[in-house]
Amino acid sequence: MKQPVGMTPVQMIGLAASLSLFAGWRLYAVVLAAGLAVHFGAVSLPGLVVLGSPWVLGVAGVGTCAEFFADKVPWVDSIWDAVHTLVRPVGGALLAMAVVQPDDPATEVITFLLGGGAALVAHVAKAGTRAVINTSPEPVSNIVTSTAEDGLIAGGLYLVFAHPGWAAAVAGVLAALVALLLWWAWRVIGPFWRRWRAWGSARGDNKRP
Repeated sequence: MKQPVGMTPVQMIGLAASLSLFAGWRLYAVVLAAGLAVHFGAVSLPGLVVLGSPWVLGVAGVGTCAEFFADKVPWVDSIWDAVHTLVRPVGGALLAMAVVQPDDPATEVITFLLGGGAALVAHVAKAGTRAVINTSPEPVSNIVTSTAEDGLIAGGLYLVFAHPGWAAAVAGVLAALVALLLWWAWRVIGPFWRRWRAWGSARGDNKRP
């Protein structure tokens, strides 16, 4: 694994894990932040240089704005999440590879899978949480949750780029938060899922001769 000057392996792995997990929530914002960090010289990673391109920054900026507003409208946010079910994990995987810069095919595949897996788990936690919140008849809880996520992403991205030494700790906190959200979403959605399966089984039994 190639190591950029000034970054330890732990910092690189922590940064890769943090960006992958953040990508599961706000892929465009992560790309935009990474691109700006590269553009202004806050971070020096050869694999991320392309993100500093004006074209990439422009597209990421438009995507960030669109996601900011779509994420605050009940059910529109769930549709947006569904559309990005494949995009976010792939983006997270590519970001992890760009940070770690593996120097052999086996490490490259492992990095891609771990980065994509982290982004997918974070995406599922976000989408599941929003699906639960969208059952509420009022939009306030949705807006509050989305705004809190915006603050979390902004603060987390600042920490990992301004203080790479904290990247591993940020990744650990994010992983714990993702696990908590998955548990909470399943506690709420699980009973409905079991009832739906039981109802489907009962219909199947009734149709049998």
